Amino acid sequence: MGDGESVNGARLNGGAGDGVKTPFLIGVAGGTASGKSTVCKRIMEQLGQADMDHTQRQVVTISQDSFYRELSDSEKARAERGLFNFDHPSAFNEELMLQTLQEILHGKKVEISEYDYRRNAVCPEKKITIYPADVVLFEGILVFYFPAIRDLFHMKLFVDTDSDTRLARRVPRDINERGRDLDQVLNAYMNFVKPAFEEFCSPTKKFADVVIPRGADNTVAIDLIVQHIREFLNNRTRSDHSPHLATCGTSAMNLANGR
Repeated sequence: MGDGESVNGARLNGGAGDGVKTPFLIGVAGGTASGKSTVCKRIMEQLGQADMDHTQRQVVTISQDSFYRELSDSEKARAERGLFNFDHPSAFNEELMLQTLQEILHGKKVEISEYDYRRNAVCPEKKITIYPADVVLFEGILVFYFPAIRDLFHMKLFVDTDSDTRLARRVPRDINERGRDLDQVLNAYMNFVKPAFEEFCSPTKKFADVVIPRGADNTVAIDLIVQHIREFLNNRTRSDHSPHLATCGTSAMNLANGR
């Protein structure tokens, strides 16, 4: 596989002769509380990236939650009562997501607003700076839903956890970390979260190269993914220009096919 070619249809460099050191972009999808962020955390930890200074990291993680769109006043009022559907594709700023990922793929530093779950709003005053990295993990419930965004990923992972486990995780998380009460959490789950998962999230599993049953508990799958990422990083370290991914690309195919 030469420079400028692709893995799973996504380009591996920024363009012929432009010298851009394009990151390996990995999408991590799955239902709410399936363990997406925990899988990403485990990957970061195994690669020794979690405790590194942000400016020095070779691997970074970005949450799709940072791309919730700004709500109107009436939508905010509904959200405060637990009556707004945050699991619907229309809740996200697709244009900003696409623009940000394209800038990242061109090796640019970007700033992303943090999301405040208690206020149901992004916080423009709280920015996360994402420095150019070799590998970028983009995780969220609908990262494979939008075709233009889905096509950017070099590898797609789907964290597959059963619905009972996801609900059991979501209830204490939303109560303790996000200021919800039990009735709000259960009503939102039955009216929005569960139907949206079945309609919008679950069908995107077919786009995944690798499905991770049981999420972060599946250490075998995570070890294989880490091995693949480490191989990519080693190849990039040896390369003085555009990423040389001949071995890495083959490994990606083998991992996706369960070899």
